[in-house]
Amino acid sequence: MDNLFNVTDRRGKVTKLTKERWQHITSPTSPHAYMTNHLEEVKETLIAPDKIIESVYDDSKFHFYKYYKNRKQYLRVIVKYLKANGLVVTSYFVKNIS
Repeated sequence: MDNLFNVTDRRGKVTKLTKERWQHITSPTSPHAYMTNHLEEVKETLIAPDKIIESVYDDSKFHFYKYYKNRKQYLRVIVKYLKANGLVVTSYFVKNIS
């Protein structure tokens, strides 16, 4: 599967974003289609998040948050860890960390 990027995230894990996941996130029918121009912010959020929270529903998923002043919102990037590496599941802007 082709990757758009691999980065070492704040947790020290290699995390990737595949073309398939990015197409899913930014598809015209997706509620997150507006993310098309925010690929660099996704990388930034993984590398230097303001906060990381473990999912209460799935202990293999972590939510990375970074605040963007120009939008007055946080970018949430959800990563699922399989073995030692991470895979971006989805990404979107939210008003608050939750």
